Amino acid sequence: MQSSTRDRIVVAASRLLQRQGYVGTGIKQIAQEARATLGSVYHFFPGGKEAVAVAAIEHGAGEFAALLREALDGDDDPAEAVADCARQLAHELRESGWTDGCPVTAAALETLGADSEIQRACAAALRGWERLVHDKLLRCGFPAPDARELATTVVSALEGAEVAAQVGRSEEPLLVTGRQLARLVRSYEI
Repeated sequence: MQSSTRDRIVVAASRLLQRQGYVGTGIKQIAQEARATLGSVYHFFPGGKEAVAVAAIEHGAGEFAALLREALDGDDDPAEAVADCARQLAHELRESGWTDGCPVTAAALETLGADSEIQRACAAALRGWERLVHDKLLRCGFPAPDARELATTVVSALEGAEVAAQVGRSEEPLLVTGRQLARLVRSYEI
């Protein structure tokens, strides 16, 4: 199935953000990677690099949400579901040669302190992921306050572990975090 020029631009930008961050990714490089003209990038994204980055962050957030949803729905036991997510992240990061980290994290860290569309897109991504974990925990009978706090902890820990795994070129931070998060979730189970 052939993708649209806009889709190619968004996917290329998302991959580049994962590998190089926002600052290290140029609009010309995005166009080149997407096999698009610079004019078509500006046609679809008149706001320039920031507008492309926001769309790329939303795309990356959706990819991670799909992985998270699959892991959470793949096991009735919420503790195992969280550990499965960590294992899947570790596998995908290793398979990418440690280059395809989270575009949301990369962009968020590079734009800290700025009140920008990029920061708002990153915050929305994190809230969306937390909502997925929260909803899984609610379905499993967790009280709402515990589900909310555990969801924040799970997403924060996985994001941090992914960075540590990428920097250390090792699955171990994600695998350890997955096991410890599972232990934490089990300690709350009703």
